[in-house]
Amino acid sequence: MRYISTRGQAPDLDFGDVLLTGLARDGGLYVPAQWPQLSHDDLRALAGLSYPDAAARILAPFMDGIPEDELAAITKAAYADFADPGVVPLRRLPGGGSGGHWLMELFHGPTLAFKDVAMQLLGRLFDRELRLQGRRVTIVVATSGDTGSAAIEACKDREAIDIFVLYPHGRVTEVQRRIGTTVLSENIHNVAIEGTFDECQALVKGAFNDLAFRDEISMSAMNSINWARVVAQVVYYITSAVALGAPDRKVSFAVPTGNFGCVFAGYAAAKMGLPMEGLIVSTNRNDILHRFFQTGGYRTDQVVATQSPSMDIQVASNFERLLFDLAGRDGAIVQGQMDDLAERGGFEVSAAALAQAREFFQSHRVDEETTTRTIGDVYRDSGIIIDPHTAVALRAAQDLRPDGPVITLATAHPAKFPDAVEKACGIRPPLPGHMADLYEREERFSILPNDLTTLQDHIRGLRRA
Repeated sequence: MRYISTRGQAPDLDFGDVLLTGLARDGGLYVPAQWPQLSHDDLRALAGLSYPDAAARILAPFMDGIPEDELAAITKAAYADFADPGVVPLRRLPGGGSGGHWLMELFHGPTLAFKDVAMQLLGRLFDRELRLQGRRVTIVVATSGDTGSAAIEACKDREAIDIFVLYPHGRVTEVQRRIGTTVLSENIHNVAIEGTFDECQALVKGAFNDLAFRDEISMSAMNSINWARVVAQVVYYITSAVALGAPDRKVSFAVPTGNFGCVFAGYAAAKMGLPMEGLIVSTNRNDILHRFFQTGGYRTDQVVATQSPSMDIQVASNFERLLFDLAGRDGAIVQGQMDDLAERGGFEVSAAALAQAREFFQSHRVDEETTTRTIGDVYRDSGIIIDPHTAVALRAAQDLRPDGPVITLATAHPAKFPDAVEKACGIRPPLPGHMADLYEREERFSILPNDLTTLQDHIRGLRRA
């Protein structure tokens, strides 16, 4: 399996080098040169497998440098400590028509968010590749709330990794912040940036695009600009669909969407051969993606703080991967679109490209009041407590009413958003036992301005040689 850049000017790489490289040297994102295919018989053969075993089988074509037995051992170790034995269990909601409406609970990992499903795998893949290459890396990652803490949990105490996590100061919940900032390992560095998530992400990309600095610190990434993060998420689309009857029955997915990595993993599953009714891109007030799917125009606006902060994004980094396919895999077209985004604040795609996108995607925007009401309605109807991100996606699915079974991705534990949940249903969800003392733990973090040079100096001063 070879990987190519969405901008067409970086060298093709194998999986191990893509894992350690993160962002391509031309500023693009890596994608498979061809999508591996799963036949209907391949999909049926996944039924009844444990999640780790299914993951090893689905991921093998993307990671063909890893022996089959070694990959199986890695996936087994990655998911051994999830709180639910099913790793990503399905839970049926009342009603939902003949096909049923299901929650896919993605928050049973150590930091209570869907990012753990990929990060626990990535930490072990990084260890393997760094050992084989005799290297160490400095990971720099931006987070809108959950990615950073999941990356920290995956990387803490690893000798060959230093990690710097950038998050928007004052724009994540206290629980989200503390899950990361209370990890005091020597190789962990939390950085609160005075700005928005988009500005944190721009700093990361700026550091990557400073090739001298990038090489100086052996910089890598663990957020979803790294292809390995996205491909790890493909697994739960496929396993959940198989559990509900795929390939003989099509399933729809409703996805709370910010940076477009999670929903792009669903697109990848479809490109691999998973029959699917469609993907619902669910946004809050920061609705650049919804506007794109309605009009074909992608134009940034001001970021508005909401009760679903992981979706408070106006520049969805992973969207470039979809644009690459919509452009017929022409990197020059994508480069032009990214230049227009940087210089003019947006761009438009052709009518044909928009029609192609709509073959896979629907979109919906959910406001704050409706999000709150949805959390309350679900609790009253079922006794199930959901977080605000899940509520956005669930409401989008309810409003759009796709045919057949619908799976809403429940991306975070409600205890990560206690104020929003309590406001909606009068219940303040407790943290799980392993985090019961979170508010008493010591925190360690730095506060920096939104300035690339300041950040680079900070990293130089703290990374281990």
